[in-house]
Amino acid sequence: MKNYLAEFFGTFWLVFGGCGSALFAAGIPELGIGYLGVSLAFGLTVLTMAYAVGHISGGHFNPAVSFGLFAGGRFPAKELLPYIISQVLGALVAGAALYCIVKGNNTPMVIDNTHAGAFAANGYGDLSPHGYTPGAAFLAEFLLTAFFLIIILGATDRFANGQFAGIAIGLALTLIHLISIPITNTSVNPARSTSQAIFAGGGYIPQLWLFWVAPIAGGILGGLIYKTLLQKPETR
Repeated sequence: MKNYLAEFFGTFWLVFGGCGSALFAAGIPELGIGYLGVSLAFGLTVLTMAYAVGHISGGHFNPAVSFGLFAGGRFPAKELLPYIISQVLGALVAGAALYCIVKGNNTPMVIDNTHAGAFAANGYGDLSPHGYTPGAAFLAEFLLTAFFLIIILGATDRFANGQFAGIAIGLALTLIHLISIPITNTSVNPARSTSQAIFAGGGYIPQLWLFWVAPIAGGILGGLIYKTLLQKPETR
């Protein structure tokens, strides 16, 4: 249960910190943090929780990471479903908290789900921040999640300096956001996409499939690549 609670709180912090920065701080005229600030916020959420609770649960905070670690031989299949449930619940509670804060302003923010980035949700086509097609969005999410898993598996390999694994993983997520916020508003995390799509509603719901399929497929590929092509045989 401690593992599941760690995943719940870690995913909550990722969604609350990352999506919260996009909702409240990114667009303030002349003072907003913009794409760079949001990218750093997501990276910092993972970095801080990796050191806070990573030693308890492994610090996945992401269903695609759990699947990738399973494919890489680092995680048992029997734990996949409990971890994913914990992650999605953490994301949903964070989304609910963000929604309450958004609506608690003197002039509540209008969540216009016909426009890209509504409630920091992920999208493609008309709901992509810069109008990228479903194919482009799928490829970006797939490749970025694959490399994310390669970085995670490499940074946590017993031959690596594990003390700095959280930094490498957090910076990797920052870089991923710097690349792909203009494309999909960056998912690489089905739990994060689910929470924001549910509260944004509208066209984000039918697009949610891509932000489950592409990251999980990419995560599995990344796990297999590291396990079969990069990992030293004696550590498998």
